[in-house]
Amino acid sequence: SYFGDKSSCVENTSTWNLTSCSSVRGLNSTCIGKTPLSSSRSVCRSHTPLMGYSVTSSSAVSAHTVGSVIVAVVEGRGLARGEVGMASIDLKNPEVVLSQFADNTTYAKVITKLRILTPLEIIMSNTACDAGNTTKLFSLITEHFKASSYISFHILEKYFNETKGLEYIEQLCASEFSTVFMEVQSKYYCLAAAAALLKYVEFIQNSVYAPKSLKVRFQGSEKTAMIDSSSAQNLELVVNNRDSRNGHTLCGVLNYTKTPGGSRRLRSNILEPLVDAETINTRLDCVQELLQDEGLFFGLQAVISKFLDTEQLLSVLVQIPKQDTVKSAESKITNLIYLKHTLELVEPLKAALRSCNTPLLKAYYNSLEDTRFGIILEKITTVINDDTRYTKGCLSMRTQKCYAVKPNINEFLDIARRTYTEIVDDIAGMITQLAEKYNLPMKTSFSSARGFFIQMNVDCSTLPNGQLPSEFTKITKMKNTYSFTSADLIKMNERCQESLREIYHMTYLIVCKLLNEIYEHIHCLYKLSDIVSMLDMLLSFAHACTLSDYVRPEFTDTLAIKQGWHPILEKIAMEKPVSNNTYLTEGNNFVIITGPNMSGKSTYLKQIALCQIMAQIGSYVPAEYCSFRIAEQIFTRIGMDDDIETNASTFMKEMKEITYIIQNANDKSLIIIDELGRGTSAEEGIGICYAACEYLLNLKAFTLFATHFLELCHIDALYPNVENYHFEVQHVRSSAGNKEKIAYTYTLSKGYTEEKNYGLKAAEVSSLPSSVILDAKEITNHIAKQILHRQKSTPEMMKQRAVYHLAMRLVQTARNSRLDPDSLRIYLKGLKKKYEASCPAPGQNDEQQ
Repeated sequence: SYFGDKSSCVENTSTWNLTSCSSVRGLNSTCIGKTPLSSSRSVCRSHTPLMGYSVTSSSAVSAHTVGSVIVAVVEGRGLARGEVGMASIDLKNPEVVLSQFADNTTYAKVITKLRILTPLEIIMSNTACDAGNTTKLFSLITEHFKASSYISFHILEKYFNETKGLEYIEQLCASEFSTVFMEVQSKYYCLAAAAALLKYVEFIQNSVYAPKSLKVRFQGSEKTAMIDSSSAQNLELVVNNRDSRNGHTLCGVLNYTKTPGGSRRLRSNILEPLVDAETINTRLDCVQELLQDEGLFFGLQAVISKFLDTEQLLSVLVQIPKQDTVKSAESKITNLIYLKHTLELVEPLKAALRSCNTPLLKAYYNSLEDTRFGIILEKITTVINDDTRYTKGCLSMRTQKCYAVKPNINEFLDIARRTYTEIVDDIAGMITQLAEKYNLPMKTSFSSARGFFIQMNVDCSTLPNGQLPSEFTKITKMKNTYSFTSADLIKMNERCQESLREIYHMTYLIVCKLLNEIYEHIHCLYKLSDIVSMLDMLLSFAHACTLSDYVRPEFTDTLAIKQGWHPILEKIAMEKPVSNNTYLTEGNNFVIITGPNMSGKSTYLKQIALCQIMAQIGSYVPAEYCSFRIAEQIFTRIGMDDDIETNASTFMKEMKEITYIIQNANDKSLIIIDELGRGTSAEEGIGICYAACEYLLNLKAFTLFATHFLELCHIDALYPNVENYHFEVQHVRSSAGNKEKIAYTYTLSKGYTEEKNYGLKAAEVSSLPSSVILDAKEITNHIAKQILHRQKSTPEMMKQRAVYHLAMRLVQTARNSRLDPDSLRIYLKGLKKKYEASCPAPGQNDEQQ
């Protein structure tokens, strides 16, 4: 399919068309006038280009919330339809990620990848979204992202050019990542997307990337598990459904990261868990060592917490602005100071890792032995003062930037700095004189917005006539603190700014020369960025373990959890929730769960999925013991909401979700279904449930199905791989003794629920009139006598089921047993007794008949 209709990537057209698609646009957009690259229509944008970022503490906070990813998407035509190429770049991280894959008609992979990336903008060819001729892919992207701040631009097809894309990669890809050429040279669609993406980024950023400076990698879809956006939302992986600012999510439970890079890595891992058991176990080995060695844990944590946003720093350093401005000059100087600060942390990080034992931590230590870190730092220290470092506070940082370059390198720079110092001293002297003149406790203050100004703490009653002298202007007051300036101080600030501009300009020229010398060595920072973010995430996993009794997971062909509990519920309740067991194998891969309303079914189902994800990202799991089969896909169908935007009723939404599962599930999937068929009549609902169950039973996927349709429980008579479980409840008499209430145990037991009419009991607790409750009970009993018939298993069915279960137990034992011969003999004898007890006794057939 890579050799499909390549004409979709190339077309001779003369101009860019960057008109925003109105159906995907947000409401709060502002329009910028035409540019040389735009068509006759204006360019509509809803954000400011992210040029000149500084890796400050404020940006470290915003990195968690503000989207900065731009994605280009292109699809093949004709026989290649369904072959999709994607290219993405984070404006805060100079890494281009390419992917190309075959998708089905639901475009589940594309939508899921876009949801994970949370792009600021989505770029598509104008032929995909022409009025009256939109492709299905464009329509789906529009449908999924129209209500959010995502933006889709129409770009002429000329720029989706795979030849130009390969040229871009050859020109910009750092030599260390050049093996990507072999992976992508025949993948025309991702190359075409890369061409349009990089051209567009150059346009909006008004800058170009330095040659051989970008990390480019190809990401296949087979290396991670797929969790669709609906499942991520249902499971509250990264966003709480009630309050998006609430930290009661899986990410919130595990997020004790100290850097923005670590937080981003944790989020992406939760949404795309690993599927390679060896890689997962390598991570688990690291977490185990961090838990066992407190010195290593606290030593690493102390160093990691000092790192700034290394990825964003690298992104700014490799961009070359097309125009030199004061802002871009200041940004480069700031980020060179941040680079020095970052490189000075390499040695402490090595020292913290020196005594480690696990292969991954040793590999990180060896990577930090790279001599290029020392070469870059040495080149920086020949020009930059040794005591120049990252500090908090705008005035402190401004001083660091002014005096960053060593003296005697540029004579004019030294003169400009002396002038600046004199002006600052004059300002301080002038404010001291004013304080003496008016006998007021004035002091010099500074802010990035106002420059130098006067501030004092004084009660207004002590001022003459309760007012400041008339020469002071721009007076603001907060409680007893006055802030103000004067005409002379404003002029001094202007002189100070002029002097500062000269300093920044001359420092910028020296910094640019220095950066040109270190560009060839700067690629080692990609390695450092990866190491810091991964160590941060692993430390976060270890930290989460110290706060609760998590256990290391194993990976087999069985899903077995002993006394597992819900990790998010534990955080909400501030105590350990009721724990339960889970057991699924190839021979018992379908579990039906019943129980009254509010008995814990939904919480239990979500708990299984969350534990599976935690295990596959390399985290310990909330349980006493756990074993997992690697899940390549995790599907959920949870909730009873309708969707007004797509005009989908509750039932139609259910049908869309189960259709998606049936079309995409495979033998390695984990499927969670919490209620199905509830949006229609009971007979139709049962029929749909039964049919869906029978379809899923033909797969080897692990499926957990919660239902209120007790008729569904009897499917185990036909399918021996079905197990029934239920949540127990207890009946408690009220103190008056005249009413019976349900007490929830939240405990899972084998078999289906024996509770009758638990919906009516739940209704009794509500304020529904007693006459309505009595009528409902009478009608329910009448209907139950007419339509509810229990199916009974025949002895032949019971024997077949016993044989099946024995065979599956023997297979499991042969695959996974670690027992010694004597223990194995005892276990096998126990299996034999269990088999004989499960088989019907002779003559039982006659009795039942």
